[in-house]
Amino acid sequence: METPAHGSAGKQAVPAARTAFVAGPRLAGWVERFAASHGALREDLDDEGVLLRAADGVVLRAADGATALLRAPWPVDGRPGRGSNSVERLASLASQERQLGIILLRRGGYAVGVASGGMLAASKSGSRYVQSRSAAGGSSQQRFARRRENQANALTEAVAGYAAGVFAGHPIEYLVLGGDAALSAAVLEEKALKEYASRTRLPFLAVADPNTTVLRKAAADACAVRIEVTDPPR
Repeated sequence: METPAHGSAGKQAVPAARTAFVAGPRLAGWVERFAASHGALREDLDDEGVLLRAADGVVLRAADGATALLRAPWPVDGRPGRGSNSVERLASLASQERQLGIILLRRGGYAVGVASGGMLAASKSGSRYVQSRSAAGGSSQQRFARRRENQANALTEAVAGYAAGVFAGHPIEYLVLGGDAALSAAVLEEKALKEYASRTRLPFLAVADPNTTVLRKAAADACAVRIEVTDPPR
Protein backbone atom coordinates (compact mmCIF):
# COMPACT_ATOMS: atom_id res chain seq x y z
CA MET A 1 0.00 0.00 0.00
CA GLU A 2 1.33 3.42 -0.91
CA THR A 3 1.95 5.92 1.85
CA PRO A 4 -0.21 9.06 1.54
CA ALA A 5 1.65 12.31 0.94
CA HIS A 6 1.92 14.50 4.05
CA GLY A 7 2.74 18.13 4.61
CA SER A 8 5.29 19.47 7.07
CA ALA A 9 2.68 19.42 9.84
CA GLY A 10 2.00 15.69 9.32
CA LYS A 11 -1.33 16.23 7.57
CA GLN A 12 -2.24 14.53 4.33
CA ALA A 13 -1.58 16.85 1.39
CA VAL A 14 -4.67 18.17 -0.35
CA PRO A 15 -4.53 17.65 -4.14
CA ALA A 16 -4.33 20.89 -6.07
CA ALA A 17 -7.43 21.85 -8.01
CA ARG A 18 -8.05 24.39 -10.74
CA THR A 19 -10.79 25.40 -13.16
CA ALA A 20 -10.51 25.87 -16.90
CA PHE A 21 -13.04 27.03 -19.49
CA VAL A 22 -12.85 25.30 -22.88
CA ALA A 23 -15.03 26.04 -25.90
CA GLY A 24 -16.93 23.09 -27.33
CA PRO A 25 -14.90 22.84 -30.58
CA ARG A 26 -11.66 22.72 -28.55
CA LEU A 27 -12.80 20.13 -26.01
CA ALA A 28 -11.51 17.05 -27.84
CA GLY A 29 -8.04 18.59 -28.09
CA TRP A 30 -8.07 19.50 -24.38
CA VAL A 31 -8.99 15.92 -23.43
CA GLU A 32 -6.18 14.57 -25.62
CA ARG A 33 -3.63 16.84 -23.94
CA PHE A 34 -4.95 15.90 -20.50
CA ALA A 35 -4.48 12.22 -21.35
CA ALA A 36 -0.98 12.88 -22.71
CA SER A 37 -0.01 14.53 -19.40
CA HIS A 38 -1.73 12.13 -16.99
CA GLY A 39 -2.14 8.79 -18.75
CA ALA A 40 -5.02 6.78 -20.14
CA LEU A 41 -8.50 8.06 -19.28
CA ARG A 42 -11.67 6.31 -18.25
CA GLU A 43 -15.06 7.65 -17.27
CA ASP A 44 -15.49 7.26 -13.52
CA LEU A 45 -17.60 4.38 -12.25
CA ASP A 46 -19.08 3.80 -8.81
CA ASP A 47 -18.64 0.57 -6.80
CA GLU A 48 -21.42 -1.09 -8.78
CA GLY A 49 -19.95 -0.18 -12.15
CA VAL A 50 -22.48 2.56 -12.86
CA LEU A 51 -21.20 5.56 -14.76
CA LEU A 52 -20.76 8.61 -12.52
CA ARG A 53 -22.01 11.84 -14.03
CA ALA A 54 -22.23 15.40 -12.88
CA ALA A 55 -25.35 17.28 -13.97
CA ASP A 56 -24.92 17.56 -17.75
CA GLY A 57 -21.28 16.58 -17.29
CA VAL A 58 -18.66 13.87 -17.37
CA VAL A 59 -16.07 12.69 -14.83
CA LEU A 60 -12.76 11.53 -16.34
CA ARG A 61 -10.10 9.76 -14.27
CA ALA A 62 -6.54 9.46 -15.54
CA ALA A 63 -4.07 6.64 -14.93
CA ASP A 64 -2.05 8.75 -12.46
CA GLY A 65 -5.13 9.57 -10.36
CA ALA A 66 -5.84 13.03 -11.75
CA THR A 67 -9.51 13.75 -12.41
CA ALA A 68 -11.37 16.16 -14.64
CA LEU A 69 -15.00 17.07 -14.04
CA LEU A 70 -16.45 18.42 -17.28
CA ARG A 71 -19.67 20.40 -16.93
CA ALA A 72 -21.84 21.66 -19.75
CA PRO A 73 -22.36 25.43 -19.88
CA TRP A 74 -26.15 24.99 -19.88
CA PRO A 75 -28.84 22.30 -19.40
CA VAL A 76 -29.74 19.93 -22.22
CA ASP A 77 -33.31 21.30 -22.28
CA GLY A 78 -34.40 18.84 -24.95
CA ARG A 79 -31.46 19.64 -27.24
CA PRO A 80 -28.82 17.01 -26.47
CA GLY A 81 -25.43 17.05 -28.12
CA ARG A 82 -24.53 14.45 -30.70
CA GLY A 83 -21.56 12.11 -30.79
CA SER A 84 -20.33 8.57 -30.29
CA ASN A 85 -19.14 9.12 -26.71
CA SER A 86 -19.78 11.34 -23.71
CA VAL A 87 -17.04 13.87 -24.51
CA GLU A 88 -18.23 14.28 -28.11
CA ARG A 89 -21.82 14.77 -26.95
CA LEU A 90 -20.73 17.31 -24.34
CA ALA A 91 -18.66 19.20 -26.91
CA SER A 92 -21.63 19.21 -29.28
CA LEU A 93 -23.94 20.50 -26.56
CA ALA A 94 -21.52 23.31 -25.67
CA SER A 95 -21.20 24.25 -29.35
CA GLN A 96 -24.89 25.05 -29.65
CA GLU A 97 -25.66 28.74 -29.92
CA ARG A 98 -27.92 29.75 -27.07
CA GLN A 99 -28.77 33.29 -26.01
CA LEU A 100 -27.35 34.33 -22.63
CA GLY A 101 -28.02 37.54 -20.76
CA ILE A 102 -24.97 38.54 -18.71
CA ILE A 103 -24.90 40.94 -15.76
CA LEU A 104 -21.55 41.67 -14.10
CA LEU A 105 -21.61 44.07 -11.18
CA ARG A 106 -19.32 45.39 -8.48
CA ARG A 107 -19.37 48.54 -6.37
CA GLY A 108 -17.35 50.53 -8.88
CA GLY A 109 -18.77 49.40 -12.17
CA TYR A 110 -20.99 47.21 -14.28
CA ALA A 111 -21.08 45.41 -17.62
CA VAL A 112 -24.14 43.84 -19.22
CA GLY A 113 -24.43 41.98 -22.47
CA VAL A 114 -26.00 39.34 -24.65
CA ALA A 115 -23.78 36.39 -25.58
CA SER A 116 -24.14 33.60 -28.10
CA GLY A 117 -21.45 31.24 -29.31
CA GLY A 118 -19.00 32.80 -26.87
CA MET A 119 -19.30 36.23 -28.52
CA LEU A 120 -21.11 39.41 -27.52
CA ALA A 121 -24.10 40.39 -29.63
CA ALA A 122 -24.82 43.54 -27.60
CA SER A 123 -23.27 45.17 -24.53
CA LYS A 124 -22.98 48.17 -22.27
CA SER A 125 -20.52 48.94 -19.47
CA GLY A 126 -19.69 51.83 -17.20
CA SER A 127 -18.81 52.96 -13.69
CA ARG A 128 -20.97 53.99 -10.76
CA TYR A 129 -19.59 54.77 -7.32
CA VAL A 130 -20.68 53.02 -4.13
CA GLN A 131 -18.73 53.82 -0.97
CA SER A 132 -16.76 51.15 0.85
CA ARG A 133 -17.59 50.13 4.39
CA SER A 134 -16.56 52.46 7.23
CA ALA A 135 -15.10 51.54 10.60
CA ALA A 136 -16.64 54.60 12.26
CA GLY A 137 -19.34 54.12 14.89
CA GLY A 138 -22.36 55.92 16.34
CA SER A 139 -24.59 58.26 14.38
CA SER A 140 -21.89 58.87 11.77
CA GLN A 141 -21.84 55.15 11.01
CA GLN A 142 -25.62 55.08 10.67
CA ARG A 143 -25.61 58.03 8.25
CA PHE A 144 -22.81 56.41 6.27
CA ALA A 145 -24.69 53.10 6.13
CA ARG A 146 -27.84 54.82 4.85
CA ARG A 147 -25.86 56.72 2.22
CA ARG A 148 -24.08 53.55 1.13
CA GLU A 149 -27.40 51.68 0.92
CA ASN A 150 -28.92 54.48 -1.16
CA GLN A 151 -25.94 54.39 -3.51
CA ALA A 152 -26.20 50.61 -3.86
CA ASN A 153 -29.94 50.84 -4.55
CA ALA A 154 -29.34 53.52 -7.18
CA LEU A 155 -26.67 51.31 -8.76
CA THR A 156 -28.85 48.20 -8.99
CA GLU A 157 -31.79 50.20 -10.33
CA ALA A 158 -29.64 51.82 -13.00
CA VAL A 159 -27.95 48.58 -14.04
CA ALA A 160 -31.30 46.81 -14.25
CA GLY A 161 -32.44 49.47 -16.68
CA TYR A 162 -29.27 49.17 -18.74
CA ALA A 163 -29.58 45.38 -18.84
CA ALA A 164 -33.24 45.51 -19.88
CA GLY A 165 -32.30 47.85 -22.71
CA VAL A 166 -29.46 45.61 -23.91
CA PHE A 167 -31.55 42.43 -23.61
CA ALA A 168 -34.51 43.90 -25.51
CA GLY A 169 -35.04 42.25 -28.88
CA HIS A 170 -32.94 39.20 -28.00
CA PRO A 171 -34.52 35.82 -27.09
CA ILE A 172 -32.68 35.48 -23.76
CA GLU A 173 -32.71 31.84 -22.60
CA TYR A 174 -30.44 31.97 -19.55
CA LEU A 175 -28.96 34.53 -17.18
CA VAL A 176 -25.34 34.71 -16.06
CA LEU A 177 -24.44 36.81 -13.02
CA GLY A 178 -20.96 37.72 -11.86
CA GLY A 179 -18.95 40.00 -9.60
CA ASP A 180 -20.63 40.92 -6.31
CA ALA A 181 -23.18 38.19 -5.53
CA ALA A 182 -25.44 40.36 -3.36
CA LEU A 183 -25.58 43.27 -5.80
CA SER A 184 -26.09 40.95 -8.77
CA ALA A 185 -28.99 39.21 -7.04
CA ALA A 186 -30.50 42.58 -6.10
CA VAL A 187 -30.51 43.67 -9.74
CA LEU A 188 -32.93 40.86 -10.61
CA GLU A 189 -35.38 42.17 -8.03
CA GLU A 190 -35.74 45.46 -9.92
CA LYS A 191 -38.92 46.01 -11.91
CA ALA A 192 -37.02 46.65 -15.12
CA LEU A 193 -35.86 43.01 -15.18
CA LYS A 194 -39.14 41.41 -14.10
CA GLU A 195 -39.45 39.79 -17.53
CA TYR A 196 -36.09 38.02 -17.12
CA ALA A 197 -36.01 37.21 -13.39
CA SER A 198 -37.49 33.74 -13.90
CA ARG A 199 -34.88 32.68 -16.48
CA THR A 200 -32.60 29.79 -15.49
CA ARG A 201 -29.36 31.08 -13.97
CA LEU A 202 -26.13 29.51 -15.12
CA PRO A 203 -23.11 29.20 -12.77
CA PHE A 204 -21.98 32.44 -11.14
CA LEU A 205 -18.77 33.95 -12.53
CA ALA A 206 -16.00 35.34 -10.34
CA VAL A 207 -14.74 38.39 -12.25
CA ALA A 208 -12.58 41.44 -11.72
CA ASP A 209 -14.04 44.95 -11.82
CA PRO A 210 -16.41 44.81 -14.80
CA ASN A 211 -15.53 46.50 -18.07
CA THR A 212 -15.82 45.61 -21.74
CA THR A 213 -12.73 43.37 -21.70
CA VAL A 214 -13.95 41.48 -18.63
CA LEU A 215 -17.38 41.12 -20.23
CA ARG A 216 -15.90 39.62 -23.41
CA LYS A 217 -14.07 36.98 -21.37
CA ALA A 218 -17.20 36.31 -19.32
CA ALA A 219 -19.15 35.75 -22.54
CA ALA A 220 -16.58 33.21 -23.73
CA ASP A 221 -16.43 31.44 -20.34
CA ALA A 222 -20.21 31.31 -19.92
CA CYS A 223 -20.54 29.50 -23.26
CA ALA A 224 -17.67 27.08 -22.59
CA VAL A 225 -17.32 23.72 -20.86
CA ARG A 226 -16.29 24.33 -17.24
CA ILE A 227 -13.57 21.85 -16.30
CA GLU A 228 -12.53 21.26 -12.68
CA VAL A 229 -9.17 19.50 -12.66
CA THR A 230 -7.84 17.81 -9.53
CA ASP A 231 -4.18 16.82 -9.63
CA PRO A 232 -3.12 13.33 -8.60
CA PRO A 233 -2.27 12.80 -4.90
CA ARG A 234 1.40 13.23 -4.02
